[in-house]
Amino acid sequence: MEASLSQKSLWLKHFEALPDPRIERHKKHLLMDILVLTLCAVICGALSWESIEDYGHRQQAWLKTFLLLPNGIPSHDTIARVFSLLDAKTFSECFIDWMKAVTGRLKAVVAIDGKRLRGASKQSDNPIHLVNAFATANGLALGHYKVSDKSNEITAIPALLKLLSLEGCIVTIDAMGCQKEIAKEIIEGKADYVLALKENHAELYEAVTLYLDSLWDGKHKEVAWDGLETLDKGHGRFEKRTYLVTEQLDWLEACKEWQGLLSVGMVVAERTIGTHTSIERRYYISSLPAKASLFAHAVRSHWAVENQLHWVLDVTFNEDRQRMNTKHAAQNLAVIRQSALNLLRMDKTTKAMSIKRRQFCAALDNQYLQGLIMQQS
Repeated sequence: MEASLSQKSLWLKHFEALPDPRIERHKKHLLMDILVLTLCAVICGALSWESIEDYGHRQQAWLKTFLLLPNGIPSHDTIARVFSLLDAKTFSECFIDWMKAVTGRLKAVVAIDGKRLRGASKQSDNPIHLVNAFATANGLALGHYKVSDKSNEITAIPALLKLLSLEGCIVTIDAMGCQKEIAKEIIEGKADYVLALKENHAELYEAVTLYLDSLWDGKHKEVAWDGLETLDKGHGRFEKRTYLVTEQLDWLEACKEWQGLLSVGMVVAERTIGTHTSIERRYYISSLPAKASLFAHAVRSHWAVENQLHWVLDVTFNEDRQRMNTKHAAQNLAVIRQSALNLLRMDKTTKAMSIKRRQFCAALDNQYLQGLIMQQS
């Protein structure tokens, strides 16, 4: 690799200030060498500490063209120990700062959703649960926040929102995140929200569902609302979605309690597979104006966090089966995996390729891997 660490990528610039938690006399290997080695290995498909070490030994000559490696390739035990000791909160914040520099002002839909690291959780009495933020338009993870062992997503989501730059974005969250404090945090961050509404807010849910169902049934003809219908076909499945949204909320007392609340909406999803048809209704509160196309875009975009982030991390990076849970190791390696996924997604030279194919190309071609690591935007 002709480029050196003095010609840093944005990723390297944002992680180089990470404090080294090791005692000075135990530092046979440089922290940045370990981080970059691990990132390169994970991009190329490494799934364990042992495979990261194996990758290092087989690529040592190339790695030494830009890493110092004063004592060669660290053992898998050393790599695992370093990742277990690194401060997870600081490591995650380095990632978030990197993504702020990459994305700038997004003005897009940002989906917030939780994910449990199932494999790591099996090794511990305290399951590791992360709340992820995902920019749906460009398919990039923006950061995550660990749910406290004795808490839930309701406390983790506001903490994550405080770390992100969301001005001009639409934030979508499932029913767990439909909370007054979360809505307030989003509005104060100069963003908008679309929050799924379920029975965890019994009175509000009952009032909104009765009102929207009556509009759907053709009652209250004096009420202004906007609607949209979409059709999807494929693989023997037919799905019709109807979106209905209104700003006329003078009847809703709870409106005063939710900062920024401007509209309520519903989605009626009618799905037919073969001869079987099912109908589901979903309800939302939002700070957006009652424009059905905008509401539909936000609702549909939310599912990208499952399909393009959580599913890819599990299937391509095997995250659900990882059992690396010594101290902070699982959470820190999650940062590396999301870094690898973002770098692969940001590549503009292989637009038609899947993430798996890009990984394969990186494993075969060090010049291509160099281009991924050294990306500036």
